[in-house]
Amino acid sequence: MTLAPARIDALLTGPVAPLADGRTQSGIVKSPSDDALWLSATGLAGDAQADLRIHGGPEKAVHHYPREHYGAWAAWSRRHDLLAAPGAFGENLSTMGWDESSVCIGDVLRLGEALVQVSQGRQPCWKLDVRFGELGMAREMQDSGRTGWYYRVLQPGPVQRGASIALVERPHPGWPLSRLIALLFARDERFAPEWERAAELPALAERWRATFRRRAASRQVEDWTPRLCVPGADPG
Repeated sequence: MTLAPARIDALLTGPVAPLADGRTQSGIVKSPSDDALWLSATGLAGDAQADLRIHGGPEKAVHHYPREHYGAWAAWSRRHDLLAAPGAFGENLSTMGWDESSVCIGDVLRLGEALVQVSQGRQPCWKLDVRFGELGMAREMQDSGRTGWYYRVLQPGPVQRGASIALVERPHPGWPLSRLIALLFARDERFAPEWERAAELPALAERWRATFRRRAASRQVEDWTPRLCVPGADPG
């Protein structure tokens, strides 16, 4: 499996601000920048996250989302206004040509003048539902596997729209993100041997490794309701 170089079509950042419900604080609303932005170990200059217990940090410094997914979302969602340009899902990077099946966990990439490594996929949360005003958005992202992925930063540096992003090293060629994402969202205990293998991947973010270890030991999958369901919303 090869990975041809891609171009950064959009580079996006944003502050923490209330969403449309007027009470949910989030950094999901991001705006494109044509300026060169410094990428540090915790993310792009000018970017912010509301709940640092869950979002952001060294293992989730940058979120990359494939622009190709927008076509499928346009068929699912009424919010074509949000889907008209990159940034609908709170991503920092938008490209064409890469997706979860072509990118592997641990891939080391030259991103502009910075060096990054694929650390994990995204576990979507209910704030997506609030952002779009459509219940079930987060669950659809999970069920479809169209989650995008995160980078840890190995070498800080400036990044700009139009810059190249290219593969430098691939330590786990047998572990495309699509495989890991499918495993994470699988509830069948028959996947326990695969959970054990995933837990041993050194390039995988420790939180994901710990989740796989717990599942393999208990043969049980954690409750996703608090992450996927808008608090106080009627699921029906």
